Amino acid sequence: MASVGFEQVSKRFGATRAVDRVDLAVADGEFLALLGPSGCGKTTLLRLVAGFEALDDGTVRIAGEAVGRPGWSLPPERRHVGMVFQSYALWPHMTVSENVGFALKVRRVGAPERERRVAAALDTVGLAGFAGRKPRELSGGQRQRVALARCLAMRPRVVLLDEPLANLDAHLRESMQEEFARFHREIGATFIYVTHDQAEAMALADRVAVMDRGRLEQIARPQALYREPASEMVARFVGRGAILPVEVVAENGAGLIVDLWGRRVPARGAGRPGERRILCLRAADARLAAPDEPNTVPGRVTAASFQGASTLLKIRPDGDIACEELQVEHRGPPPPLDAAVTVAITDGWLIPREPAADDRSAS
Repeated sequence: MASVGFEQVSKRFGATRAVDRVDLAVADGEFLALLGPSGCGKTTLLRLVAGFEALDDGTVRIAGEAVGRPGWSLPPERRHVGMVFQSYALWPHMTVSENVGFALKVRRVGAPERERRVAAALDTVGLAGFAGRKPRELSGGQRQRVALARCLAMRPRVVLLDEPLANLDAHLRESMQEEFARFHREIGATFIYVTHDQAEAMALADRVAVMDRGRLEQIARPQALYREPASEMVARFVGRGAILPVEVVAENGAGLIVDLWGRRVPARGAGRPGERRILCLRAADARLAAPDEPNTVPGRVTAASFQGASTLLKIRPDGDIACEELQVEHRGPPPPLDAAVTVAITDGWLIPREPAADDRSAS
């Protein structure tokens, strides 16, 4: 196991800053997810750890020792890092066991030790009986397990996973998420997992680091990231809901009261009366209400999406209100499209004016 540290790390491709002054510390044995939209820099950050890219500024450390800085980079094979790719990267002419043991053979690990480590890795991923098969004889999920076994056989201090489930169907993705969580518990290595899928990140990681345009927007545990996004970008990318302009009216014992279109609604966060701010309103923070309830918002149903245990309703507020549609998780029979409804807001998060320093840091 080993910690991973980024100290003011930047990487440029021409005029584009793919990674922009990132400070981040991944603890020894932690499972960290790098989450963000395509092109945000998360895969570049992963490749800087692996040694596949040279950084332009800052320092990358593994177990406290520098492995990369401007003008110098420790070769990938000396970093004791394993990487699992989205494409599996298996040799089609080799058997499963040959694929898993290939890097060990290149490093001149003796045949008896190599065979032992290959067998142990295949057993760990549940493929002990597949050693003689070729990749074409395996399902997508089995190929991904082979790629992981190849990584585990190297006994890496750090395991890097780059969108490893992107090529699998929904059922296999869910199954492999459980397997990755199990592998992490059993081998205890530090995992850094790149994904654009917030459900994967939230389900797997101890902490999630959200990136946008090369910068670290926020790093937090999944529950805190969902409930208390540090910026509008994080609020929009993680979870579902609306971003609404409000004015802080007052504080009470439980939090804040804000003015939303002339109605008083509760909110969490920090703010002073008179401030104009942005409210993050999740679908679970609103409900359908009786028309005579106070401080409710009238509107009409524009869409209804069946979610299983609930229906996700989209509601356009009445009147000359320019805003995003409200979203409501509704249990029970949904109202028809274009039905007049009333929405009660039960909670909301007042987004900080700027991401807090602690949320952009490694702490």
